Amino acid sequence: MNVSTAIEGRRSMKAFDPGHVMSDVEVERLMSLAVLSPTAFNIQNWRFVLPRNPGLRQQIRQAAWDQPQVTDASLLVVLCADLKAWEKAPERYWRDAPEARRDYVLPAIHQYYQGRDVVQRDEAMRSCGMAAMTLMLAAKEMGYDSCPMDGFDFDAVARLIQLPHDHAISMFVAIGKGTQTPWPRGGQLPLNEVTVTDHF
Repeated sequence: MNVSTAIEGRRSMKAFDPGHVMSDVEVERLMSLAVLSPTAFNIQNWRFVLPRNPGLRQQIRQAAWDQPQVTDASLLVVLCADLKAWEKAPERYWRDAPEARRDYVLPAIHQYYQGRDVVQRDEAMRSCGMAAMTLMLAAKEMGYDSCPMDGFDFDAVARLIQLPHDHAISMFVAIGKGTQTPWPRGGQLPLNEVTVTDHF
């Protein structure tokens, strides 16, 4: 499947086959593509929580207002962000780069993020958004449907997954075999309404 076909075919699926099981190979393939998503300074600040325990999935479903896709999807990905990834041994992110490049980038990371909590959070949310799109398009290519979700009690889910204090939840992506035909698209705005040349 080419990229444009995946983009055109991807829809938010609410109904999944609860009996379908993704193989470990499929899950690993999906996640290996997700970690190729871009992040500023290559800090790789996304963290992917995969709740596999059925009891935990049921608890998360209750925190998501009983939406069935939380438990019926083959895979639930809770996209989280490590807000302090920028200061946690950042040399790891550039270990394979030439020394001159490392010497330039590492101080820049510190200068950009130090003392800027809003920037840290905004950047983390952007990173998770790009990773979510990667997950959904990769899933489509693999023959799976998906549903991005932010309809849940963030604090309750944070407690359930024991989210570290310096992390934030961005969203869920539910992935599995859809069992319904998606609704027709509601109507895309025309390009001339959403595309601006030079200035508003």
